[in-house]
Amino acid sequence: MARAATTSDVFNAIAEPQRREILVLLRAGERAVTELAQELGMSQPGASKHLRVLREVGLVRDRQAGKQRLYGLDARGLRPVHEWTGGFERFWNETFDRLDAYVQDLKQAKQEES
Repeated sequence: MARAATTSDVFNAIAEPQRREILVLLRAGERAVTELAQELGMSQPGASKHLRVLREVGLVRDRQAGKQRLYGLDARGLRPVHEWTGGFERFWNETFDRLDAYVQDLKQAKQEES
């Protein structure tokens, strides 16, 4: 099966670590591309390329503010990721419940030995 284009699939877009870092930075509020590039230690054209991908999949919005363009997080685009990962919540809850039961059994056995 062919892989979806990065610009059309949120999963592929966030697979890139620097894009995830951009999203983390944007959680704190809007930023100009130059700020993001400096913070991430990358070139401005490199940051712009990542922002374009994030905008095309709906994770980032932009607006003109004077002479600069500000980018902000649009977390609604993460809904498919949230729904997919949420499917694993039951697995983890059951795993932790089993671990808790095992620890309680160990504590009980230790108390009975004393």
